[in-house]
Amino acid sequence: MAPRSREDETELPSSPTLADTKPDYSLLAGEDFSLKYTTIRGSNFNGLIQRILRRDCGAVCKLATSRTPELRKVAGRIGNMIAADMEAHLLRAARAKGRGNSSRNKGRNSGSMYTWASDILEWTESQPLPLNNESDDSNEGQYSDDSELLGLDADYVAPFFESFMLFVAHHINEYFVCDRASELLDPEDCRLILPIAHNNREAEDSDASSVAYVNPADFAAFECGMFPIGGSVERQAAPAPHLVVGGAEVVRHRSDCNEAEQRLAKKTKALFFNQHNRRFAWGLTARSCTVRAYVFGMDNIWASTDMDIASAEGRQALASLLVDWSLCPVDRLGFDPSIRYVLDGDNGHPYLEIDVYEVDENMSHARKRTYYSQRCIGAADRLTGRRTRYFAASTDPKSMGEPAFLIKDVWSTSGSGSANDTRESSVLNILHAEFDGSSEFSNNFAQLVSAGPVSIRQGDALVADTTDTAFAGLPSTSRTRQHRRTVTKLEGSLISEVDDENQVVVAIADAMTALTAAYAKCKILHGNISDRAILLQKAADGIKGVLADFDYAFIFGSSAVETPESMLFQSILSLENSGTGRSPLDDAESLFYLACNLATFGISRADRAEFVAGRRLPISSWNKGAAEDIASIKRFHMSTVGSFDEEIQARMRDGPLRNLALDMYRALFRHPGTFGTRRITNAELEEIRDDDIAVALRALPVIDGRRDPLALRNLFMDEIIRNLLDILAWHRNRALAALHAGVASTAPKPTTRPSAGPSLKHYRDEVPLAGPSKRPHQ
Repeated sequence: MAPRSREDETELPSSPTLADTKPDYSLLAGEDFSLKYTTIRGSNFNGLIQRILRRDCGAVCKLATSRTPELRKVAGRIGNMIAADMEAHLLRAARAKGRGNSSRNKGRNSGSMYTWASDILEWTESQPLPLNNESDDSNEGQYSDDSELLGLDADYVAPFFESFMLFVAHHINEYFVCDRASELLDPEDCRLILPIAHNNREAEDSDASSVAYVNPADFAAFECGMFPIGGSVERQAAPAPHLVVGGAEVVRHRSDCNEAEQRLAKKTKALFFNQHNRRFAWGLTARSCTVRAYVFGMDNIWASTDMDIASAEGRQALASLLVDWSLCPVDRLGFDPSIRYVLDGDNGHPYLEIDVYEVDENMSHARKRTYYSQRCIGAADRLTGRRTRYFAASTDPKSMGEPAFLIKDVWSTSGSGSANDTRESSVLNILHAEFDGSSEFSNNFAQLVSAGPVSIRQGDALVADTTDTAFAGLPSTSRTRQHRRTVTKLEGSLISEVDDENQVVVAIADAMTALTAAYAKCKILHGNISDRAILLQKAADGIKGVLADFDYAFIFGSSAVETPESMLFQSILSLENSGTGRSPLDDAESLFYLACNLATFGISRADRAEFVAGRRLPISSWNKGAAEDIASIKRFHMSTVGSFDEEIQARMRDGPLRNLALDMYRALFRHPGTFGTRRITNAELEEIRDDDIAVALRALPVIDGRRDPLALRNLFMDEIIRNLLDILAWHRNRALAALHAGVASTAPKPTTRPSAGPSLKHYRDEVPLAGPSKRPHQ
């Protein structure tokens, strides 16, 4: 590497030197480069649903029952009372119908028991039609198989479904109003489950840019919400989002049942995103007279056995489920009682109260601290998995405008066994022990405040919130997850909350320095670089980046490495799980993908919201599909200067991040000792003229008739890392200079195809080789 002058430059703290050894190709077959790790990937959202859905689970409805035998008896009595009264009303409605009286002109929202009973009766008496819908007698008895029947119109069934819920809610209201309630039940702890005005729109798909409308005869939908006891029993307007219990999907065709489950899953995914205190969720589907209940967990979706509304037994089963929803503790509905919505704050704005526990090994003693937050800076954006959420919080509700802490709420499978210990807290303790206050790297890592499991009070006992306790009785082959919270100091903001690209450049450069130091001193690799893993804080020279989110961190050479759920920023080798060892270059590659993503879509949420056409860009394929497919796409995009230029950098907006991404690409993928990213066939290997590279490639294992040149990159790790640090230091100094001069980097608003600027080849030819304040030569 050519020398460069460093005059008049403010340098980053010198990074601990990596092992400066000559490449040893024999290491390619060593244990350090044959790590194994586990991951569960779905080829697409719909495939994921069918893969984790467990049907005909008889214990699903039991999950909503109260924990104590006394309360279960009370709920059982109410359910039996409602079922008996429903049968009596159905009998009276049938008699009235026989006399020619009709309830259709009374209106469903009149609150009439007669109207609701008539709706339920019509629901139970309606039968699916033959597919050809012919009326002659020759077809009679020909369609015994349900697959040969055409279900009832969805918009015809949905109001009947709502009337059933209103009938049950009315009786629960009467139970409390007439002073028949047991002293075991407090109305304040119970609720009415009412339908929220149904609609015929499909749930907005997170992978689509618009809302699709469907035939109301085929699909209809509504939501179930919580409303106070004693209120009006009628179909409600939409309540506050945190009061929604779950969605209900109604379909017409048997073949649409899978589609209904997918639509319900998409709505539930949105529910997790909007409800920050949601652990799991319920849902309902209906086809003709058949109703199913669903529970959406972290790794499984459970579906109940069919409840046939045409039978008294099926009606009682559905009524009992709605009763249990009304009377059970909120944690049985999937809510987290340790996160509470406060709607009438002193400043008129709602906020969250978040309890964080530190407990001993036996869960017998706990110290609770309550934090207050008005900002969820990272919502749960996935249907399954860890459901990670981030809250900017304070210990005083009056100082929520200037939060000093970052709370991470996660369902984790990791941990060393200690109640207060998580992988992240263990890693942060190791790092801060190694880089004490006197070290120049001591402030490059997040400052741990506390960490521990989330605990739920059940009676007088404090119980750790795990998937075993939350879904007791439901079949599952997944690993146990424990609900945990980690609190770190927040003296700044996430990089997704800043509005200047120069600040992001500084943060990425400092993150690379921290990654290098963590590996050099402790052999720790981060494993989950993203826009949530880097904080931006105040420093002596203005700002600095701080590395956080070590939930997936691991020691170099570990035999089992858990991989993150998000694949957007993952390196090619980690996505492929090919046996090639993880190294600091994988974390550096993730930083590069982060720079590319931000340079394309913008750094703020406002920028990303405006980038509607971004879904059609090639870079969008980095987060869709199976891990192996994403790895292949990234290999293609990085394979040559031309492919990167045309597919990725041509869509970036001009600015400091684009320039940084271009330099990082050349350092990571165009090193002269490697041979790009495209796998090499035997015929192509014979055409390579560089003897050293040819010999190295021949030493690589052959997979599917090809050799992977990326496996060579680890052999030049020290040189590539030093080069990256040099590059990032240069860009950091330029960014700081621009910030000190008050020159804000305001990239143009995103469009369908952002201005490409000069091509990568032209850009590369203009790079100076050396000199003060010049970009380092690569």
